[in-house]
Amino acid sequence: MVKYTMFDPQAYIQDFPILQRKIHGDKRLIYLDNAATSQKPQQVLDTITEYYTQHNANVHRGIHQLGDESTKIFHAARKTIATFFGTDPQEFVVVRNTTEAINQVAYTWGEEYLTAGDVILISEMEHHSNIVPWQELAHRKHAQLAYLDVDQMGRLSLDQLRIQIKTYGNKLKLVALTHVSNAIGTLNPIKEVVEIIHADSPETQVLVDGAQAAPHLAIDFHRLNVDFYVVSAHKMLGPMGMGGLFIRRDLLKKMKPFLFGGGMINEVTKEKTTFAEDLEERFTAGTPDVAGLAGWAAACEYLGKMGMHTLQEYDQTLVEHALRRLREIPQIKIVGPLSATQRVGSVAFLYKGVHAHDVGQILDSEGIAVRSGHHCTMPLHTKFEWQATVRASFQLYNTSEDIDALIEGLKKVQKVFGQ
Repeated sequence: MVKYTMFDPQAYIQDFPILQRKIHGDKRLIYLDNAATSQKPQQVLDTITEYYTQHNANVHRGIHQLGDESTKIFHAARKTIATFFGTDPQEFVVVRNTTEAINQVAYTWGEEYLTAGDVILISEMEHHSNIVPWQELAHRKHAQLAYLDVDQMGRLSLDQLRIQIKTYGNKLKLVALTHVSNAIGTLNPIKEVVEIIHADSPETQVLVDGAQAAPHLAIDFHRLNVDFYVVSAHKMLGPMGMGGLFIRRDLLKKMKPFLFGGGMINEVTKEKTTFAEDLEERFTAGTPDVAGLAGWAAACEYLGKMGMHTLQEYDQTLVEHALRRLREIPQIKIVGPLSATQRVGSVAFLYKGVHAHDVGQILDSEGIAVRSGHHCTMPLHTKFEWQATVRASFQLYNTSEDIDALIEGLKKVQKVFGQ
C-alpha cells in the first residue's frame, strides 16, 4: 500500500458530494475518468449557487448594486485564475474550453499571419482539438501540416524536432503540442522544446495544449515562455463551459477580436466600429458566464491551498502504484511511458483478447468509471494499430485503494472472458 507523506486525500474526499453516492445498487463510486472531466468540490458548487442566489446581474451594464457586485466578481475571478497560471488578466481570454481556445488562435492569429506554403508542426499524440483546427486552417491558407513522430514508448524525439526546424526554416510558423497526452499520459518536455525552437527558429510561435497538465502541474505561463497556453476549467475541479486562452500581451495587442458585439466595443456608428482598448474587454463579446468564472476561480483557490507541487507528487505516487499493479496481470499491456516520472495523471492499457469497451463495461458493473475508446486520438491509435484502449485517470480524491479496486475489477474480466 502506498503511504502518503505529503498529501492525504481522505481529508478532502468529503468535499466532493458525488463521491458519496452509490451506483449499481450498493457499489461505491470509484471515479477514474478524470481526464475526461473532474468532479467538483462543494466549495465550487457553493460559489456558483451563491452567485445566482445573491449577485446575479449583467456585468458592465447597470449602476445598481447587483450590477456592481457582479462586475466585481467577474474581474476578481479573472485575476484569481490568471494569477494561478502565472500571468495577469491582460493576457487571459475567457473561452468555453480548450477546443474553443485553439480554434480562436486559428481564426485570429492563423488567418492573419499564415500564408501559402507556411508550415504548422504538431505531434502524432495530439487530441483531435489540436489537429482538426490546424488541418482546416492549412486547407484554407494552402499551408502544410507536419507531424512529429511518437515512438513505441509514447515519447517525442527532440532530435527530430531539431531536424524539422532546420528543414522548414522560416516557413515554420507555429508549433502546437500537448503538454500532457490525454490518451497515454506522456509528459512532454515543453521547456526544452521551447528552448530548441527559440534557439533555432525564434520567429516561430508556440502553442501548448494544457488541458491535461493544468489539473496536475504548477503552470507558470511566463516561465514556460510560450506564446499561447490553453486550458479547460472542468478538468481541474471547475465547471463545464469555461476555459482559458493565455496569450503573450505583445502578441495579443496585434491580434484582431474573434467575436464581435456588445461589451467589446468602444464606439459604434452606422458606418464603422472601434473596439475597446482594454484587452480584457476587447476579447469579451456579449454577456460572460460570471457564475462559471467564479466557480473556476474557486477551483483555483481550492487547488492553490493544497499546492500544485504537492499534488504533482501525489499524482506520481498514484501513477507509480497503477503501473506496478497493472504489471501483475499478464493480459495487460500498458501503452505509453513505463516510468511514472514520464507520465502525468493517467495510465492507459490494452487487455489482450478483450475489447476496451467490454473491459469498461465490466469495470462499470463494479462501480469503477474508466474511459474506453480512442480518446479523441485516432491518428495515434491508428499508428500503433490499437482498436481502442482503456484509460484510468486520477485526481486528488483518488487513492491507492481505488487502484486496487481497479485491479480486482480487471480480475473479473479474466473470469468473464476466460482470458
